[in-house]
Amino acid sequence: MAHAIGTITRPTAGLMVAMPDPGAACFSSFEGLRASKPVQQMVFLACNQASSSADPSTFLQIQSVATPVKPPTTMPPKRSKVEIIKEHSNYLRYPLREELETEAPNVNEDAVQLIKFHGSYQQDNRELRGPGHKAYQFMLRTKNPSGKVPNRLYLVMDDLADQFGIGTLRLTTRQTFQLHGVLKQNLKTVMSTIIKNMGSTLGACGDLNRNVLAPAAPYNGRKEYIYAQETAEKLAALLAPQGGAYYDLWVDGEKAMSAESPDVIEALNDNSHGTNFEGSPEPIYGIQFLPRKFKIAVTVPTDNSVDVLTNDVGLVTICDNDGELQGFDIFVGGGMGRTHRMEATFPRLAEPLGYVPKEDILYAVKAIVATQRDYGRRDDRRMSRMKYLLDDWGIEKFRSVVEQYYGKPFQPFKELPPWKFQSYLGWHEQGDGRLFFGIHVENGRIKGETKKALRRVIEKYELNVRITPNQNIILCDIRPSWRSRITKALAGVGLLSPRFVDPLHLSAMACPALPLCPLAIAEAERGAPDILQRIRDMFERVGLRASDSLVVRVTGCPNGCARPYMAELGLVGDGPNSYQIWLGGSPNQTRLAETFMERVKLQNLEAVLEPLFHLWRRERQTGEAFGDFTHKLGFAVLKDYIDSYKGSNKVKEPIVG
Repeated sequence: MAHAIGTITRPTAGLMVAMPDPGAACFSSFEGLRASKPVQQMVFLACNQASSSADPSTFLQIQSVATPVKPPTTMPPKRSKVEIIKEHSNYLRYPLREELETEAPNVNEDAVQLIKFHGSYQQDNRELRGPGHKAYQFMLRTKNPSGKVPNRLYLVMDDLADQFGIGTLRLTTRQTFQLHGVLKQNLKTVMSTIIKNMGSTLGACGDLNRNVLAPAAPYNGRKEYIYAQETAEKLAALLAPQGGAYYDLWVDGEKAMSAESPDVIEALNDNSHGTNFEGSPEPIYGIQFLPRKFKIAVTVPTDNSVDVLTNDVGLVTICDNDGELQGFDIFVGGGMGRTHRMEATFPRLAEPLGYVPKEDILYAVKAIVATQRDYGRRDDRRMSRMKYLLDDWGIEKFRSVVEQYYGKPFQPFKELPPWKFQSYLGWHEQGDGRLFFGIHVENGRIKGETKKALRRVIEKYELNVRITPNQNIILCDIRPSWRSRITKALAGVGLLSPRFVDPLHLSAMACPALPLCPLAIAEAERGAPDILQRIRDMFERVGLRASDSLVVRVTGCPNGCARPYMAELGLVGDGPNSYQIWLGGSPNQTRLAETFMERVKLQNLEAVLEPLFHLWRRERQTGEAFGDFTHKLGFAVLKDYIDSYKGSNKVKEPIVG
């Protein structure tokens, strides 16, 4: 049999397959051919015929697309335990349904993996453990494309936090809510209440597309923002699980009414280029779903409020001079997670893939997802994110394979202006005569009197809400006549306009970490306020001004949920009260930080950081950011200065910049 790919012919055993040369991606196996009805390529099979001169009547024409397939191996590929659980789960049902019906306070290991796809993590509060038992509880995460939260859903989430949680709401770095402390016996009540009140947790966790980010600003007069948010919502619908397990388990099969647009339905069902599993309840995901979590962000030129380069896929709207959408630039291969002392794991920035016209964006993203689905590693979950596939293949080979699923070449990437971080804090005009108010929420945790005051304002004025990727909240649709009353009501509980908040706090982020996250090995959310205050004290000792600031991000483990590897100063937990220090990220989140020191004990932060702040004050150029300054000088110079530093009270140079 002969297997021909373009002009490349490989001997096999009596089968000839003709298809286009995929360029950098050459595959030598036929096992992955998927039958599909539309004819895009002609594949001819001829038994016992290896000659191009064979009688055409002996050829069987198959109307299908030859999906790229991996080279054959003598042994079946190794798969992680989670892959086996997914395969045997009946599309995310078994044994989760059975485990939810037991009287135990927890679910078993298989169900722990499956409930993530439904939007929940099983947790154990380490500080409430008793002798011989764990304090099991569940965290629920909502799915809110673009961070949009209708008024009704916000009020319901606020109620659920008090009735079934620990009395707090947590705003995440992916524009969603986290509800902590839900007991197993209350899971169905909480889930069904969210579903019946305009919300969802489906796909907020698990090995599939997560919440799709977009700038949270509710600009009604700026078309590019509307296009970005609409695209985020369409991608969320396209890549949501379709198998029905979510509604079977939580609302007894009563599927929520959906209003997916016709272009989403068309793209979901299209299998012109082998992206789908024909006849499967999960046409895109199949029985295995993705190798690991998958993250998408959509934004507009210059606006990097979404940390666009940290995503598996980053999309940027391209509009004409009249503001009408023309298409999208696409970045691929970003991701933050890593593992301590495992150099094969690393954070990575996304890189340009190409440009597609607006009508093709759903198909292009679906092609990228299919590539990661079929080629991402499933044997080692630490290496299964798409960034490692990009790193292994390189962008050219990756592009050539994606183009086979997409069905056409990508157009050249459009040039973009420089990025700028946007917080959207403070008062802004929406463009429709109303205002929005961006409020800083310390570490994203809404609790106590703050929670009560927010509830009163949102309920009284019937406001819709947006969650930002920086763990803050935006109140939308405010009449100008309400402004002073809302400002006063929120200021009374410490929710102040940004000019009254220390700028260090405005740009800082931290993950929840201890005591609930099982991966945490150091404090983050609870420790961040004290760390920020110590940094401000160091600023004062070395002569920096109250307006001086830098981007600080703190995580309790190396997974990077608060994106510390993009910070000017990142603190990553590497032991009890111990942190790696990362330096050199840019203030607009376009350059990765690097590991500066490891195993720095919390009590020793001043010994490391104060000399650096002193050097920055003394030698920076006018307006030079801390991350740019440390990146420019290099770590050897910085460490030498730390070793020689004698204390801020020994040096009296004038402030520069």
